[in-house]
Amino acid sequence: MRIRLSCSRTGLAVMAVLPLLAATAAGTPARADTPAPHGRAAVPGTAPNWTRSAADQGRERADAPVTVRVYLAGRDQKGLDAFARQVSDPASDEYGHFLTPQQLAERFGSSDAQSDKVGRWLHSSGLRVTSTNRHYLTAEGDAADAERAFGTELHTYRKGTRSYRAPAGDVTVPADLTDDVLSVTGLNTAPSKVRPGRPKPQDTLPGPGSAFVNSGPFSAYFGANPATGTPAAYGAVRPYVIQGLNGTQLRSAYGAAATGLTGRGVTVAVVDAYDSPTIGDDVTRYAAEHGDAPYTKDKLLRYDPAVWTHTAPPEVDPDGCDAAGWYGEQTLDIEAVHAVAPDADISYVGASSCYDQDLVDALDRVVDQHLGDIVSNSWGEPENASDPAFDRVYQHLFKRGAATGIGFYFSSGDSGDELADTGTKQTDMPASLPWVTAVGGTSLALDASDAYRFETGWGTLKSVLSADGTSWTDLPGTFNGGAGGGTSARFAQPRYQRGVVPQSLSGANGGRNRVVPDIAAVADPNTGFLVGQTQTFPDGSARYSEYRIGGTSLACPVVAALQALAQQAQGSPIGFANPSIYARYGSAAYHDVVDHPFGPGTELAQVRVDFNNTVDASEGTTTSLRTMGHDTSLVADRGYDAVTGVGSPTADYLTSYDCPPDRRPGRHDTD
Repeated sequence: MRIRLSCSRTGLAVMAVLPLLAATAAGTPARADTPAPHGRAAVPGTAPNWTRSAADQGRERADAPVTVRVYLAGRDQKGLDAFARQVSDPASDEYGHFLTPQQLAERFGSSDAQSDKVGRWLHSSGLRVTSTNRHYLTAEGDAADAERAFGTELHTYRKGTRSYRAPAGDVTVPADLTDDVLSVTGLNTAPSKVRPGRPKPQDTLPGPGSAFVNSGPFSAYFGANPATGTPAAYGAVRPYVIQGLNGTQLRSAYGAAATGLTGRGVTVAVVDAYDSPTIGDDVTRYAAEHGDAPYTKDKLLRYDPAVWTHTAPPEVDPDGCDAAGWYGEQTLDIEAVHAVAPDADISYVGASSCYDQDLVDALDRVVDQHLGDIVSNSWGEPENASDPAFDRVYQHLFKRGAATGIGFYFSSGDSGDELADTGTKQTDMPASLPWVTAVGGTSLALDASDAYRFETGWGTLKSVLSADGTSWTDLPGTFNGGAGGGTSARFAQPRYQRGVVPQSLSGANGGRNRVVPDIAAVADPNTGFLVGQTQTFPDGSARYSEYRIGGTSLACPVVAALQALAQQAQGSPIGFANPSIYARYGSAAYHDVVDHPFGPGTELAQVRVDFNNTVDASEGTTTSLRTMGHDTSLVADRGYDAVTGVGSPTADYLTSYDCPPDRRPGRHDTD
């Protein structure tokens, strides 16, 4: 899938590209006039769901070029699954007994014999293997070759205003390759992969993106500065929003300051697409201006691919990723991690584009080289828009990470239940996957001494000030962004959620399914974090400036940084954290976040002023009221909920890792 960012300046997600809606129906079976393959086995999830509702324009030309990746399953998938569960379960005697990357490769990685076997099959089918590595083979040929190899017809489907190729049924492979082939990608050309053909070596990273500047007035802390002169709302004049939180305030809010933990000895990896050309100067200046620890030698290491692809914005290239749009995400992630865990090392790993296969390559690099124990990922896409052929690839990757003590964290999204954007209530991917920690969002209020005051679930309604300044139009207003969450339609409920997640949520789609998120932190852009970044202003100048930002793109690196503190307290890697997170449910480890902390019917709201041209008042401003705690159909209430999961961390959460693992009866492992 073409991935979208989860960071938000205004309360709406900033997207790398607009996602395409996919239907929720199951993938279509192979055509009736295609003989059923004998002696073959299906590769689950390789027929996309969206073909059911798209207009079938007939079979693809036999000579149409095709480029595929055939992902290798490695050795002993069942053994990997069992091992990853055991080392991630605090109730297991094997908890924390992780493998090194070399041991992982020797025990569960693919072998040369396996790669050769798959390569010979592809060659015998007429496909040409163009590259190989330990994870996949890339092969090229034409549609006729691909149909012969994968036992399904390729059709062209009209979807919206564009046409895409996709398999008419699940890919099949010879039965003797069942344990060797994990998945096949590339047959589906809807925006879920880099287009067929070789990367464009001429693609270079663009300069800084267009500037965004916050307009005052501001409050020094939540509620400090009433918006005098604006009309009352819910019985009172509401305060102006804050200018933006800093690391000192975040460390105070979530108990880090009280513990003295700094993340020393822990490495957090941040994975995004591309790499901002100004990131080194930006993070250094930001740390100096906000009293954060300086970046010592090797504190921030960057790992980039050989080439960049699809760097143009969508208005220039419909398949473009808008590389400059990712710079703010990278800046936010690194500055937030460093602000909360100032002594942690940071590995930045850039993907060559915003497509799944390139982000998977970046994540594989993290696991293969163990570039961090904690991996922050502030990107995703609605579940129905994602390519199910990547599900098994991601799952296998995250299990391999868990086996070596690596935990993956993903933002849950910024569009609530996704109904308004996609027409269907759904969760986001990869946050829906059972082997990742999905991070939801809150609105955070501190007092004058930077102490925690309250949180609500992040869900904002926006009402604009009337032209005569006497009322708020359409109060309480329209939805303007909120934490993603809900019930997955693709993944069964993992064991760690049983007994914690209410049946009303896990059974929302029938059966018992995975519910998102797992944990939460501040995400509301109106109570968000101040970042410093080089931006391009209307006069053409590129200069450093600071602005407030939010989204679950903020929550994810904040939680990742807090996990670095918890790992420091434990003295050893936490690895896949969900069993440990749910084992602490119902304790003082979490703030139990609710939408209305001062009682039902008591609304909380703030006033925000925005420059109409995003940089200054030369074209006027717009004043709006932002009502908190209203996240589409999602509700943050007592106990586990689909906005904040088990809640947000406290100091007790961090220090609880200083104790021996819980050995009480009962297991909290994952499926």
